[in-house]
Amino acid sequence: MKALIVSTSSPEETMDLGRRLARWLSPGDTVNLVGDLGAGKTVFVKGMAAGLGIDPARVTSPTFALIHEYTGDVPLFHFDTYRLKHPEEWENLGYEEYLRGSGISVVEWGDLVEPYLPSEYLQVKIERDGTQENKRTVEFRPIGRRFQDVIQELGKELQHADTGYRYRYDDR
Repeated sequence: MKALIVSTSSPEETMDLGRRLARWLSPGDTVNLVGDLGAGKTVFVKGMAAGLGIDPARVTSPTFALIHEYTGDVPLFHFDTYRLKHPEEWENLGYEEYLRGSGISVVEWGDLVEPYLPSEYLQVKIERDGTQENKRTVEFRPIGRRFQDVIQELGKELQHADTGYRYRYDDR
């Protein structure tokens, strides 16, 4: 499926990109957020929170709590599976209630529990660009038809907005 790849040059742009994405998500949607430590995953989630009417200052990495719940226009359920020793531990969180619930679920390090994710989700991969300290490449890869539509709408928004983001589509 076609992916949307966007370059950001600052944490503020990465956060803004998360805010823009949130507009195209609906209750029950799941985002699988992957990337190395310090890549900007939590910064991106802060942007998503802002897009859902949640104060981004409230958003912190749930590494030790495994899940944080935020109330806004639409609830945001922010998971972090980095510290799970076994993928089966994910089952003890009651993840199904969240993923099929009334909010948007974001799973940092979701690749560690991929078999438990819904059949359709949006994978967002954030990577550092070695040329500049704050530059990131954010790849939106749809898993399922629903999220093809989401990245298509996000791409249209970036095309028409006066943002300066560099973006492209990739058919890999």
